[in-house]
Amino acid sequence: MSVPASLTNSPDGGEVVPEHIDKRKPPPQWKLLALGALGIVYGDIGTSPLYALRECFHGPHALPLSRLNVLGVLSLIFWALTLIISVKYLLFILRADNRGEGGILALSALLTPPGKRGFVIVLGLLGAAFLYADGMITPAISVLSAVEGLRLATPVVDGFVDFIAVAILILLFWFQARGTARVGALFGPLMLAWFCLLAVLGAAHIFQNPSVLAAINPMYAWNLFDANGWQGFVILGTVFLVVTGGEALYADIGHFGTFPIRVSWFAVVFPALLLNYFGQGSLLLRDAEAAVNPFFYMSPGWALYPVIALATLAAVMASQAVITGSFSLTLQAIQLGYCPRLRIEHTSSEQFGQIYIPAVSRALMVASIALVLGFHSSSKLAAAYGVAITITMVITTLIFFLLVLSKWKWHPLLAVLFAVFFLGIDLSFFGATLLKVFHGGWFPLTIAAVIFLLMSTWRDGRRLLAERLRDSKLSEDSFVADLLANPPARVPGTAVFLSGNSLGTPLALCQNVTHNRVLHERNIILAVQTAEVPHVPEQQRLESQKVGDEFYRVTLTYGFMEVPDVPRELMPAASLGNLTDQRTVSYFVGKETLLATPGSGMYMWRESLFAFMSRNAQSATLFFKLPAQQVVEVGVQVEL
Repeated sequence: MSVPASLTNSPDGGEVVPEHIDKRKPPPQWKLLALGALGIVYGDIGTSPLYALRECFHGPHALPLSRLNVLGVLSLIFWALTLIISVKYLLFILRADNRGEGGILALSALLTPPGKRGFVIVLGLLGAAFLYADGMITPAISVLSAVEGLRLATPVVDGFVDFIAVAILILLFWFQARGTARVGALFGPLMLAWFCLLAVLGAAHIFQNPSVLAAINPMYAWNLFDANGWQGFVILGTVFLVVTGGEALYADIGHFGTFPIRVSWFAVVFPALLLNYFGQGSLLLRDAEAAVNPFFYMSPGWALYPVIALATLAAVMASQAVITGSFSLTLQAIQLGYCPRLRIEHTSSEQFGQIYIPAVSRALMVASIALVLGFHSSSKLAAAYGVAITITMVITTLIFFLLVLSKWKWHPLLAVLFAVFFLGIDLSFFGATLLKVFHGGWFPLTIAAVIFLLMSTWRDGRRLLAERLRDSKLSEDSFVADLLANPPARVPGTAVFLSGNSLGTPLALCQNVTHNRVLHERNIILAVQTAEVPHVPEQQRLESQKVGDEFYRVTLTYGFMEVPDVPRELMPAASLGNLTDQRTVSYFVGKETLLATPGSGMYMWRESLFAFMSRNAQSATLFFKLPAQQVVEVGVQVEL
């Protein structure tokens, strides 16, 4: 795949952006975008106070409730939010956007040229697989933890909590089709109210015991480890719950941009979270019985129902970060060749990245409902939560280290110090969360393994199929020589023959000439390729070359965050004579029937799996937006 030089990464190691965008200035609508980011990006991390501190003193790995332990856990929470989110993600990782898009696959695509990044792509696929697993757990645990507050208000609903949570999840996923922009406009103000509530409740309890603020001193964290030994290390797996959502904010930068996301964090989210966690700690020091559910015990009795209602709304919003991140991740995977074609709906004509993928939404919904019905409580789900994200964070740090070392040209000592420091933190959390494997952590590991298998099989199968098709293609010179020796009849109109690459003669063209003995007046061999950048400028989209009498070879290049629209690009192309009459164009598409054969370099069961995925992928006609009435599919059997 060739990419125009103007689309390659910046050699100076800075953020790679289109030339017309000045990243030194905030976007004109940054205030509205920052408000929308509260509803989409920070829902996950913003609802962690519902369960994170509770699990430290009431879950299966709970610490004894004492002043030393409360202050130690608060110190760990403060420094986890500061170092992992504020420093690592907000100050460093968000700089590694691929022309405005983020996420683990965008990061791995930014690092190295195609064909030379096997290790990095394996890491990227693993990280993506674990993000999908997290996207299944986040809606379940967020909604369950909020609805469980009703148990404190009235015992009547005790047996109906699961069903209430399932009903809310169904409504949540139904709402996805309305688009990120509309959801953000609605959820932004509601999430702002949620963070204000967090801050007010926390500040009220801190005022009753200001000494709890001493936990900012990291020595309290050290004292916790010293006093509790192995159990102090184990508690890291629970403390990690306060930073889940960090990877989602990186994946969602294409929706809002880095500046609004940073403003939202430092102006609203970060102070509100700290106030609430420290307020919960102050409450626990005064009332040990509040450990059952410290967040809801913070609320005055008269305000319990309104707080539960707002918490439930916040839990619904919490799911948006991972759901929209999953949509963006899937589009990247499709365009980069790691996922079969799926139906993609653009929900906004004004902003890139506003997409909805029904198949992904349905899969996440079914998995989230199954988790609610299977685990029954947020405490049990908390044991499964965090395992996937710790692994993704480790992978992100590794890829970022390779990026700053090889592309951004940091001094090797500085790059190594960065990697050692943050990998030390990530691996500590990872080691602690591994203890959750037998308490529910097996679920995200299993889901991630299945998704990685599917993505790697699709990638390897596509490579194998391309090799087989390339071997069976005629060279362009041989095909032209045969046409000159045996010229076929020419019929009116234009024929577009889709090809998997820009070399050789498409099988559909060969078979059309062989069996029908005709050629159209104008013939276009079309290859659609994906660049290693999210968006390709319109003026660099189409490249054409005249190879004979009314015979053209055309390459359309799209970014990995763009959905191809072939007719829209071809019709006005001056180099092709302006195909103004769409009705005179016929599209010839090869439809391969794949046959698994031994000895091809892939196991037979993987070849069969790839063939199954290929049969169930969205058709090229729909994916490339071809007019169905003008498409001719030419079948061919291919032995893998």
